[in-house]
Amino acid sequence: MTERIYNFSAGPAILPVEVLEKAKSELLSLNGIGMSVMEISHRSKHFE
Repeated sequence: MTERIYNFSAGPAILPVEVLEKAKSELLSLNGIGMSVMEISHRSKHFE
């Protein structure tokens, strides 16, 4: 990974590396269910 950049402006801040890594892993399979977080309905039981 390249060097992290600091964002001191108003608005969205830089996400912690741990959050980015979790999002990266869940792009393929959310909690091991075999579907991406982008493929699952926000109304499904997985988002309760």
